[in-house]
Amino acid sequence: MKSSRVIAVFAACVIIAITLISSSRRLFAQGSQATQPSSNQVYNPYPPGILPSNLNAELMRVETEVDFVEARAMARWKALKLPTISNNPPVLEDTGTEAIETLGELMNFDRTISPKKNSACASCHMPYVAFSGPIPSVNLTMVAYPGTEHFRAAKRTAQRYTYAPFFPVLQYNATQSAFFGGNFWDSRATGYQIRNPDANQAQGPPVDTLEMGNPDLACIAYKLSKAPYRSLFDAVWGADALNINFPPDTAEICATPGGAAVFGSNIFPVQLSPADRTKAENVYDHWGQSLDAYEQSVQVSAFTSKFDAYLAGNYTFTPDEAAGYKLFDGKGNCNSCHLDGRSTAPTPPPPEGNAPNGVDTGATALVTPLFTCFGSANLGLPLNPRIALYYETKPDPYGFTPNPAGFGYRDLGLGSFLRSTNGNVAPGTWASPNASWRQYAPINDGRMQTLTARNVAMTPYACTAGTEAPGPYFQKEFFHNGYIKSLKQLVHFYNTRDVYKYDVTSGHCPAGTTEKVDCWPEPEVPATKDMSVGDLMLTDQEESQLVAFLETLTDGYTQRYPNRDAFAGECMRGGSAATQGNDYLIPTPPLPPCESAVCDVSPLPTSPAP
Repeated sequence: MKSSRVIAVFAACVIIAITLISSSRRLFAQGSQATQPSSNQVYNPYPPGILPSNLNAELMRVETEVDFVEARAMARWKALKLPTISNNPPVLEDTGTEAIETLGELMNFDRTISPKKNSACASCHMPYVAFSGPIPSVNLTMVAYPGTEHFRAAKRTAQRYTYAPFFPVLQYNATQSAFFGGNFWDSRATGYQIRNPDANQAQGPPVDTLEMGNPDLACIAYKLSKAPYRSLFDAVWGADALNINFPPDTAEICATPGGAAVFGSNIFPVQLSPADRTKAENVYDHWGQSLDAYEQSVQVSAFTSKFDAYLAGNYTFTPDEAAGYKLFDGKGNCNSCHLDGRSTAPTPPPPEGNAPNGVDTGATALVTPLFTCFGSANLGLPLNPRIALYYETKPDPYGFTPNPAGFGYRDLGLGSFLRSTNGNVAPGTWASPNASWRQYAPINDGRMQTLTARNVAMTPYACTAGTEAPGPYFQKEFFHNGYIKSLKQLVHFYNTRDVYKYDVTSGHCPAGTTEKVDCWPEPEVPATKDMSVGDLMLTDQEESQLVAFLETLTDGYTQRYPNRDAFAGECMRGGSAATQGNDYLIPTPPLPPCESAVCDVSPLPTSPAP
């Protein structure tokens, strides 16, 4: 803990220094003056209270933390003996594994990859929260994280990297009538071509207009060719890989965020020869493969939790943890989707129970369970009116409008991806590579990926109460739209969604009720709601015991988790886990009909329409 405090103090001092010397830097926060490229008009599409008041300071804090971890990775690279090629087929002998994992880490924490040199992959995915969102005030308010242009933000939470590399290529299982695999909340990173969904996912944010925002994938190859660690890239992927003849205006193009009016509909503004375009695309594949190597390494997906020690016979659960584990595999019905390698306890016929509530006596069948079925589900979450994308209805300084539909947008998740085509892609998703999947879109509307339950509770070491008030805790956000703010709320939602259901939108629960306690607003996508949860008949104590078990899935017990000490912010205190974040609830405005680009695409969503 001493080293953690030293790092925190050092990082805090650096943040203060950066603040003093960078006061003219163009960062965006509520009420700030965002100077347009061609005028001095203020660009701010958000009403008061949507963005956190400390956004500037928090973005700068994370930039400092990102640079701190990048410096650690640079030191490791400089101490690394580069591998030599031997064998047939060729093998990078001795240090090949460390070389590609270190290359992926250097890429992950490299802010210069973004047009404004202010946004790395890690800016939205820091190690101390299992590589998810690192800013508590953003997790409480705007949900999605600002990209290279800080007035742009998307519509979903930052997913955890940990164990994402273990998801298979997306496939439709006709026997089960369900999709399994892929990456991203909507599974759009199918891995259909590169055969690796995690590597495919890593190819999304660098060219996403609302994230890192490069206008052309060739910009990544260009920036890697200028990177200080280029020699490591050459050693791993070949000395000729980055030898591309870039035109003189490449730097200017790659410093302009994607979506800018100057590009029109051109997604390849860097003018390369066909041979060099192929090279750039190969480099982009290597970008994804290198990041996947890092994310699959023991630095990220570590299998070092209390639960792993328990399976090895080296840890004994506390009474609450043991009770929680029985509930996880039994009455709580968690193991039906978050598979732990054992059986799910049987369900007695009514009236004894509507969910598994026996005791699992099955033997351990897998000692490295991933706590996911790799599938997707619509859990019936309400629309969250705090999501920044709903308010981005005006052109930004570059002439780009992220979401002209405003609150007419509905997040249909996997369903939107399945029905998307090149000529009609719903906002925030990709075109589907498989037309035969389109017929299954209606039954998959609202479905989001079933994430691993591993590391759902990970927070900085300094925040000893984890995710739960009264703390000291780190404020996280849960599920795809960040509506839930604590694990206690998460379990309570699964337990009582259909017990305390009301035909209202968020922020409009009836007088005498408390939202997220005894009032759950209507689902954003009602037709396909998963009915295996919602009335589990858990007591309040049993809910807390499930939380205690979930906390045993946090890596860093048998071996300290790398860079979990990099947090330089402050833990939060006070309140109750049951109502955590309720101070930031806002009323949902009257909702217009679902926009045509989402809900009028064939095959149409099932009634009742969103």
